[in-house]
Amino acid sequence: MNAAPGRGLTPFALYARSRGIPATVAALVCAALLTLWVAGRPDAYLDPYRRMPLISLAPLLTSSAIGVSLHTYTRDLDDTAVRPWWPRRLAHLLVLAALAAALSALAVPGLSQEFGAAAMVRNTLGAVGITAAAAVLLGARLSWMPTTLYFSAVYLSGASSRVSNATVLAWSLQPGPQRGAWAVGLGLFVLGTALCAARGVRPEGPRA
Repeated sequence: MNAAPGRGLTPFALYARSRGIPATVAALVCAALLTLWVAGRPDAYLDPYRRMPLISLAPLLTSSAIGVSLHTYTRDLDDTAVRPWWPRRLAHLLVLAALAAALSALAVPGLSQEFGAAAMVRNTLGAVGITAAAAVLLGARLSWMPTTLYFSAVYLSGASSRVSNATVLAWSLQPGPQRGAWAVGLGLFVLGTALCAARGVRPEGPRA
């Protein structure tokens, strides 16, 4: 007689399997390897400012993967569970965000003034915060949209000195050490993570 699917797995393994955590981690690693390859090209090494697109693209890739992993097929069961689910959702976001930030930082070495690791960590955390908040409002499958719209709009407007010098509005374009940019990035991460942990993602219907 065949064993039931999932029998013998620990609660952590069951959670990771139901949320697609292994696939998400694989996506984070692939994004970091791609970033490492692009950042290591001679033109990016000689002119660190050529890394500017990376500090927008890499956080988009990693935050999108994390946002999709927030999807659950058992939202009704989660809401009626005896134990609260917010600690699990919080741990889910914190662990994946920390992993994404660490991998991204290692993939872009350099000084903080040269769009290096500091800017990548800040942008990754900020992007995860926006995506987590979007998952609460739009659902996990569409959580990438607001993050993509913001990063794309700011990057395309970066040629304007008025935009690029606006530390708060264009925090994602700053090289790294600016306190205002860090305050915005960390603030978005804290708010988005807290909202998603407390409320959970928006329920979604089955795929068409």
